[in-house]
Amino acid sequence: MALKPTAGVLAVLSCLCASPLWAESPGPWVASWTASAHGPYPVGNATAQPELKFALPPGESGAEDQTFRMLIRPDVWGKQARIRLSNFFGSQPVTFDGTFVGLSSSGPVLVPGTNRPVTFGGKGSITVPPGKVAVSDPVALPWVKDPTDPMLTNRRLAVSFHVAGASGAITWHAKALTTSYLTGPKTGAHGADIGEEAFPFSTTSWFFLDDVEMTDPGAKTIVAFGDSITDGTASTLNGDDRWPDVFSRRLHEKFGQRYSVVNEGIGGNMILGPENYASKPFAGGPAALERLDRDVISLPNVATVIWLEGINDFGNAGADVKDVTDGVRSGVAHLRSRIPGVKIFMATLTSSLHSVNGSYGAFPIEEKRRAFNEFVRTSGIFDGVVDFDTATFDAVSGELKAPYQPNSTTGGAGDKLHPNRAGYAAMGRAIDLGKVTGK
Repeated sequence: MALKPTAGVLAVLSCLCASPLWAESPGPWVASWTASAHGPYPVGNATAQPELKFALPPGESGAEDQTFRMLIRPDVWGKQARIRLSNFFGSQPVTFDGTFVGLSSSGPVLVPGTNRPVTFGGKGSITVPPGKVAVSDPVALPWVKDPTDPMLTNRRLAVSFHVAGASGAITWHAKALTTSYLTGPKTGAHGADIGEEAFPFSTTSWFFLDDVEMTDPGAKTIVAFGDSITDGTASTLNGDDRWPDVFSRRLHEKFGQRYSVVNEGIGGNMILGPENYASKPFAGGPAALERLDRDVISLPNVATVIWLEGINDFGNAGADVKDVTDGVRSGVAHLRSRIPGVKIFMATLTSSLHSVNGSYGAFPIEEKRRAFNEFVRTSGIFDGVVDFDTATFDAVSGELKAPYQPNSTTGGAGDKLHPNRAGYAAMGRAIDLGKVTGK
């Protein structure tokens, strides 16, 4: 699936130079939650997904006259919010109406009095062409009296929207590791409902929604960018214990709401590949370099990027180390050109030696991993290095440390590629807060 060395990097660079397909985001906004869009559904690496054939029947119609209630955890809160709905990987225009945001009580049930209607350009309906996104108008959250109120910490926001008619191919984020809810097809608009009766189906993925922003003139966005180990594979379902979550909680404990950490990982993602994603969708999503504009640069007030990626280029695609490091160099240069003053921290890759997941466990992959980590530590092109390898490495076995191996999502011994809850905690604690924030 890897791009060919020289042609691949050139192709990616040409994508980076293309004009963005979304509006700029000026003003006192901070990204409070994100999920990297890919697709179309069901192409992706979902985890612990319920059977969805009754909620989203197979076929080209996609979603049809039904309501989605996506539960997300804002990293910071504000008195106003706005959302971004994506049809980036769609096949036809999608009309959204009946859109609301409210505070989740339990499952799809909302706290009475918190569900607020959302408009787009002053209207209750928006049709989004394929390849495009729609950013809502600001919506007041009167129940957020004080954004720093600890009673809001880790609460979930419910974003509900109705797909009018048939959507065609669905843009989604497969590995939410968070439970959300859907109505059945052809059941109408239920975003205004605060109860659970209309939402019989659950999912561990997010659909159409890829960004929620809050007003906070003092906060800066920190983007965790990468693959499944950033996306949180093998962490606890609904536990919010991916390494960006652990890092976020440490930041908030020390700095309050001065920073918002958002997760732009995709399970299976690669830096360079795959080729021809639009015509041949790949479960790992479009190449990291192809999604920098959409998943990082389009977000408001980005101050810092922490990038962990490369193991899939080696273990899945057999890419050469030089091609991957050249890709990283081009990505870093592009980020710096588009976000003046951005701080970029590259993370070392954790061990996959003896993994039972495909070819990841082979020693030649381990050699490439070590060579890549040497580049990360010595190239001098980053503002700093986050050493996840040292935090998780067992020097005797060469593997992930044994306590970090058992799978925290579905149980079992784990695959020796993805850390578990304990491993992600060690990673989140390994980040030097002073170096990342400069404080």
